[in-house]
Amino acid sequence: MKLYGSTTSPYVRRIRIVLAQTPHEFIDLQIFGGKDRELLASRNPTLKVPCLEDEGEMIFDSRVIHSYLSEKLNLDPLTWEEENLLTLIDAANDSFVQLLILQRSEFDINDEKLYFRLQNERIEAVLSTLEAQLLEGGFSGWSYPEICLYTMVDWCIFRELHDFASYPTLLEFHEKHQDRIELTATDPRQ
Repeated sequence: MKLYGSTTSPYVRRIRIVLAQTPHEFIDLQIFGGKDRELLASRNPTLKVPCLEDEGEMIFDSRVIHSYLSEKLNLDPLTWEEENLLTLIDAANDSFVQLLILQRSEFDINDEKLYFRLQNERIEAVLSTLEAQLLEGGFSGWSYPEICLYTMVDWCIFRELHDFASYPTLLEFHEKHQDRIELTATDPRQ
């Protein structure tokens, strides 16, 4: 089993955590250029990470990879409520990724243009909903939704994409889990 990705991607990190106790090879790619970009293109036509190679199959997208691994490794399947939470997390995460790429492309992401407003509106709506879920006792275990929430928040902190001061429960959640061995082992700051 080979996992192709980047150590800094929150989507890759969540799969690395799921695979922490499973023998696999992690291929760390610099996905924006050169030979690594060519390798990624040869494995995944979406040119996105992660992708998983297993038994001659290429599996794209962290959600699909998790479903595949759940079946292969006999993990508990996600409930529809958990799938719904992942949709929220992925929506905010996707918006954060878009904003980071635009920022690196020298766009002023604080501009009041429609695209930036829509991304920021989505982010705030999702973070408010996730904050409320935490306040209601959600995300109380350590399964795939918690892993995805942690990796998103941690990645945003790492990339300095958002000030979470308005979301103290999200910050508490982050602090509660930050010393887990699977998180320290996959920390993008290393």
